[in-house]
This record gives sequence, structure tokens and C-alpha cells, in this order.
Amino acid sequence: MKTIRLGGFFILFLVLLGTVNSSFAKIFFSKNEALELAFGKDVQVEQLSLFPDEQQAAKIQEIAKTKLESGLFTFYVGKEKDNVLGYAALETVTVRTKPETLMIVLTPEGELRNITTLAFHEPPEYQPPERWFEQLYKRPLADMDFNKGVDGISGATLSTRATVSSVRKVMAIYQVLVKEQGKH
Repeated sequence: MKTIRLGGFFILFLVLLGTVNSSFAKIFFSKNEALELAFGKDVQVEQLSLFPDEQQAAKIQEIAKTKLESGLFTFYVGKEKDNVLGYAALETVTVRTKPETLMIVLTPEGELRNITTLAFHEPPEYQPPERWFEQLYKRPLADMDFNKGVDGISGATLSTRATVSSVRKVMAIYQVLVKEQGKH
């Protein structure tokens, strides 16, 4: 009899734990809403699919200082009358144990223009605020590093490291697959 009660209590505990953990999940914007934020309401957005070869992938990893998890990358290219307004990439990474999705927007020249959090599933106190992202804007890829002036946030160390890693990856992909290849 005691075993059943204890087992029932344990199951109830797991259900409550699952409820608590899932309550952290926060989705801020859909993909379409995000792209509208990036480029404006009536702008043409084209999808640019990029497939690096082994040499390009190695170069991206070296520049980005991170491992590539996929052989396909997608940029969303905002255009107005055939003029490129910028490039947006949606990056989903695991921060501690749960994912975050960022939209990283580059200028036509590949400079970081904006970062928007689309979804964050870790506890809210681990999410970097917008003012933290601002220190990254217009920073060259070579200086996108905690050892070169990027400040971390106590209590959100893993989130800030994941963000910097994602930004470095997107900027490196732009540099190797878009700029050097003349894709757009």
C-alpha cells in the first residue's frame, strides 16, 4: 500500500515538474512576423539556400570558431526593387538544456544589424536583454568575442555564449558563401 502511494506521489511530482519546466517556454514571434520586423511589411523576401562544400565548411568553422551542425543554411534576403536590404538567418541552438531561436539580421555588406529573440525555452532570467545585444551591432566578426570587448552577463553566461556563437556562425556563412561567392 505504501509503495502505491509513494509511486503515485512520484508520478504527481514528475507531472508537476514537467508543468513547471514547460512554463518557461516563450515564443515571441513567428517566422513571418520576424521577417516583417527585419525588412518591413511590403518587402519581397527570397529564400537563399546555401550548401557549403567541405572546404567552405572548414573555412566557416575556422572563422566562426564553432562546429557546423548542418550542411544546409538558409538566408532570407529582403529586397526592394532588386536592391538587397539585408539578410536574415534563423538560428536555433540549445542553451543549457532547452532551445532558443534567434533571428540574426545582417546588412547587405554583412555587418550585424539586429538580433531578435523569436523563442526562448530556458527560464526568463537567463535571457539576455535587448541592450546586451546592442553591444554586438556593427562589431566586425574578428571582434565578436568575449576576449575582445564583448561583455557577458552574470547568470546568463550560457545564453550570451550561445548568442555570440550563433552570430559568428551567421557572419562567417555570409562571408564565405554569399560575399566571396557573389550569391546575391
